[in-house]
Amino acid sequence: MPVSCSKLLPLLLFLSAGLTAFAGNRTVRGTVYGMPDGTRKEPLPGAVVFAPAQGMGTAADSTGRFSISLPDTALLLVVSYEGWMPDTINLKTAGANLEIQLHPLNDLDGVEVRERMRSTEIGLSGAMKIERLGLGELYKAACCNLSSSFETTPSVDVAYTDAVTGYRQIRLLGLAGTYTLITQENIPMVRGLASIAGLTYIPGAWMEGIQLSKGTGSVVNGYESVAGQINVELKKPFAGEKLFINLYQSSQGNTQADFVYRANINRKLSSVLFLDGAKQWLKVDLNRDHFIDQPLGNFINIMNRWIYVGDNGLMFQAGVKVLYTDGVGGDWNYKAGEPQVPGNPWGYQATTERLEDWAKVAKTFTARDETSIGLQYGNVEHDQNSQYGQNTYTGRQSSFYANLIFQTYLFDTKNIIKTGVSEVLDMFDEQLLQQTAQQNYTRFESVPGVFGEYSGNFSEKFNLVAGLRADFDNLYGPFLTPRLHLRYAPFKRTALRFSVGRAQRTANIFADNIGYLASNRQVDILNPVAGKPYGLNPEVAWNTGLNITHKFKFRYHEGVISADAYYTRFQSQVVVDVNYPQILNFYNLQGTSYSQSAQIQFDYELLRRLNIRLAYRYNNVMTDYYEVGLQEKPFQAKNKAFGNLSYETRSKWKFDYTLQWVGEERTPYAEHNHGGTGIGINSFSAPFYQMNTQITKVFTDKFEVYLGGDNLTNFMQHDAIVDYDNPYARNFDASMIWGPMMGVNVYVGMRLKVM
Repeated sequence: MPVSCSKLLPLLLFLSAGLTAFAGNRTVRGTVYGMPDGTRKEPLPGAVVFAPAQGMGTAADSTGRFSISLPDTALLLVVSYEGWMPDTINLKTAGANLEIQLHPLNDLDGVEVRERMRSTEIGLSGAMKIERLGLGELYKAACCNLSSSFETTPSVDVAYTDAVTGYRQIRLLGLAGTYTLITQENIPMVRGLASIAGLTYIPGAWMEGIQLSKGTGSVVNGYESVAGQINVELKKPFAGEKLFINLYQSSQGNTQADFVYRANINRKLSSVLFLDGAKQWLKVDLNRDHFIDQPLGNFINIMNRWIYVGDNGLMFQAGVKVLYTDGVGGDWNYKAGEPQVPGNPWGYQATTERLEDWAKVAKTFTARDETSIGLQYGNVEHDQNSQYGQNTYTGRQSSFYANLIFQTYLFDTKNIIKTGVSEVLDMFDEQLLQQTAQQNYTRFESVPGVFGEYSGNFSEKFNLVAGLRADFDNLYGPFLTPRLHLRYAPFKRTALRFSVGRAQRTANIFADNIGYLASNRQVDILNPVAGKPYGLNPEVAWNTGLNITHKFKFRYHEGVISADAYYTRFQSQVVVDVNYPQILNFYNLQGTSYSQSAQIQFDYELLRRLNIRLAYRYNNVMTDYYEVGLQEKPFQAKNKAFGNLSYETRSKWKFDYTLQWVGEERTPYAEHNHGGTGIGINSFSAPFYQMNTQITKVFTDKFEVYLGGDNLTNFMQHDAIVDYDNPYARNFDASMIWGPMMGVNVYVGMRLKVM
């Protein structure tokens, strides 16, 4: 295997690492001061001014003045100074020149609530439509990790990969989560071997917010986003409680504890320590097939990040994360390490060890507006070993990412340009052992690239973002990635947006489809091409989108109507074919593959503190398969209806209720499934309802408890495991999943903040 990426780190440390996507379209200026004697203003030199959602910040000069370049989409600005209470500014209502007064820590009367923000915001000004999920949205459910963060968001589907591992994957625009670029503060982290399980690697208690965009995004963030991008913002050290504790316990035997500790070393240097631990300790078999519904196991996740905000626009961030997970599942009587031979219980076991480190360094040039330079850096070392009955899969990944960005303006600050260079290095070593046949796959993939992007704000009604990047893949050769985003606002509170762009990715066929290993299907790669990863072509798609967002006020209450339509067409795709029993085929697309997705969403405050969200979504995903021709993609519902109600009383009780209707899904052929009924090519699952709810009691600003329930309709896919009583027979298959695997789950938890 090639040298580990971690050994390249010393050669690149002089770069330190990364810019936090300085996508500024305006400059925010102001003064930070205090009034220690209650009468005279005193500047607070070195006060930290930080935009948490964008990860961008600066420091006030010796006179308390500051200037920071921010995108139009920035909503909040956090200002802090050692020994003084931090303040949060709502940029939607703030003026052009800010005067920010901080209050001493003992001056509690000085705290001011500026405006109650919606838990989910969709801006009208940017050329790209971005949904911002804040803490209010994340706290509507237990939100144990990223995979469970979208229960109240109709745009994202969450489904189980199989009936034994407990893994859940997301879908956007009807496409698997592997087609969505998932970033951690704009650095790609959930990719490669972690494309599915990696959603559990980001605990919900660590997150400050999520930004969700559909379609191809900015070329600054890379070339991989086919269906969209999900960017996770972690908690920052500058504002908020000093210590945050979240405890969670479910009726199905899952215990989780999270700790977030913030430390301000001095006015320039701060740190955050994140701890997360979880344990599944109870065997559960709600569908009574003698297989436990989720594996027993442990989850340990530790992260430490540092942020330095210096003088003259210099900012540096760095962090490291260590993760370990293990799991044991399968037959109720299976014990870890037991030989997988006929006559013994069928078992699943897996361990994962993972190391992430990243850094960002940026310099904002205060003498020239909208001008900055910086670099993002990320490194991942991933090692996993798993066994699914007689299938054994091991994978090792070393990945390196760097992105150098320079931003300035042309003519005036309404015309912003960004340009830079990037490098992505991936090294994989994978082995799949099926009984006596072993397949080994190693690859070294290097993709250097250059990019340029222009943002033009021509008027309040029209703006655009146009970008182009050129990359060279050492395995696939050169390729171009053009992208265009347009916005037109015919009325003050209405925005029409159009996007079109190309995306390309390299498939990791085992990690992307890990759930299919929970079967006795024979893996076969048809007509492989020598010299290409797995003998397969890259996946290339064009995505076109159109959406409209309209904000209104009716009977003194705010509302939003949003509708969008996206069309994704693959020029090249790795087809995953499970249409026939006992076989898992991978091959290059020969024919047509596309996704048509449309959604309409309505958000409105019915009464004060009573909000409703209604949505309907249609997905039509079609692919050409060998022999069977053009068919709907399996396990993808065409139709989905969604409703959410949230209410908060004056006495600080919060009630959240979500109801989803999921339409029928095509189920591929599965011969001799338990019960003796065969499933044909054009068979479909039954529609079903799912219901979730949560009640939260906020006792003080520092302490709250919550009680909730998932899948209260208790709908489960029975006979989810084909031929479960003959697990070593060829027909055994635990991957034909179209519905929920778990029945009613009741949970309780608490959140504690220590200021």
